[in-house]
Amino acid sequence: MVLKIGGTVEKVDCRELSYVDFAARYLDGNRPVVLTGLTEEWRACKEWVFDDGKPNLRFFSEQFGASRVQVADCGTREFSDQKRVGMSVTEFIDCCVDRDIDKGGPLLYLKDWHFVKAYPDYVAYSTPLFFLDDWLNIYLDKYRMHDHSGSYGERDELRCSDYRFVYMGTKGTWTPLHADVFRSYSWSANVCGRKKWYFLPPSQVHLVFDRYMKSTVYDIFEDVCSSKFPGFEKAVWWECIQEQNEVIFVPSGWYHQVHNLEETISINHNWFNGYNLSDVWDLLLREYSEAKSYIEDIKDICDDFEGLCQRNLAANAGMDFRDFFVLVTRFALANLTLLCHSMDGDSSNTYGSSPQMVQLLLFNLDRIRCIGLKMKSSATPESLKNVSVDLIETMEDQLFMDFCVALCRTYRLICNQSEFGEKSQKLVMQNHPSFLQLSVVSSICCPDELIAVIDSAMNLLVAS
Repeated sequence: MVLKIGGTVEKVDCRELSYVDFAARYLDGNRPVVLTGLTEEWRACKEWVFDDGKPNLRFFSEQFGASRVQVADCGTREFSDQKRVGMSVTEFIDCCVDRDIDKGGPLLYLKDWHFVKAYPDYVAYSTPLFFLDDWLNIYLDKYRMHDHSGSYGERDELRCSDYRFVYMGTKGTWTPLHADVFRSYSWSANVCGRKKWYFLPPSQVHLVFDRYMKSTVYDIFEDVCSSKFPGFEKAVWWECIQEQNEVIFVPSGWYHQVHNLEETISINHNWFNGYNLSDVWDLLLREYSEAKSYIEDIKDICDDFEGLCQRNLAANAGMDFRDFFVLVTRFALANLTLLCHSMDGDSSNTYGSSPQMVQLLLFNLDRIRCIGLKMKSSATPESLKNVSVDLIETMEDQLFMDFCVALCRTYRLICNQSEFGEKSQKLVMQNHPSFLQLSVVSSICCPDELIAVIDSAMNLLVAS
């Protein structure tokens, strides 16, 4: 089937782009872009690749060969994805090296390798400035999903650990049509190799769903059934080729299919922040409605129907309403803490008071408040049952202090401020922010209370 191509993804030299411009054009604009000039100093680009641009697979086998990874068989479909098998990195590389192309051996694609978590001391790369405001991975470096009060079961460490991955595949390996987890943003850097990307804008996503809006096209190049997917032929795609050392930004909610044109190694992050936080909540709400509809017939005989719905939501989407509410609440408190210290008027405070940083914190709080309003109108009290974030307890928790420090470091880098010093760290860890003194509640258990804490803190800051 011949696709209709109606757009190409622009390429931009990162040296000609500020963070403010990137945020306005691509985060807020929700448009894809390929960035150049970001990877030259990466250790990965020196040690993972030969001078001729080919991947140094034996280096991986020697240095990281014992790691257990998930490998996709690109020729075998399993439900809505490719069949996955577990193996060691050495076993994967041996399969790639020994594959007989003429005999049509299996196309194996190593995906979702949590490399940073597995090898924290091996600094393969540094996250580019444009992608540093990464709420998902900053949060998961300190916390885990399902660790709040009222959590219902054991944590899935693989799904919860982080969303920083390494991918490795031979020529011809590919990823089926999909939108990213949580409707997050993603970025993908080609350490070596080339990829062909096909994108569909969110305004046309309905065209790749079946007539019941339940499932999507698996492969845009297969013989797509027009009776099952009646809108597919109307879809107008964007395309681009991503070269070695280029980084592509994938916006929220854009469906995409990706093909490796050569042996390719890439580094990929999923992430969200204030710009697409609303998309994350909207997805959770849709997934919840779908999970609820599947088991509606047992509602009258189920002792905890809402709890079951939330467990199914977490299993399908990676988090439930409680996980999301605790996450945005902790981010609200962290942003309020940074804002209070930034605006406390103490000349000895090197914590950070640049106008750009204050503006970013205010933007984040406004977006979180909007999410609170959305949750207030759509999340029932039962869906947030047993969730409580105690303000004083949170502020005195070492994990939260570390979380604030990490967030401040990130925003100082984004705002091009000086290095975050030891004195500033002590301010975070020792001083309760001023908004706690006049807080209208002692703990946050529902969206109304989250909104009230933000509003009272903002009123206090305006008055001072």
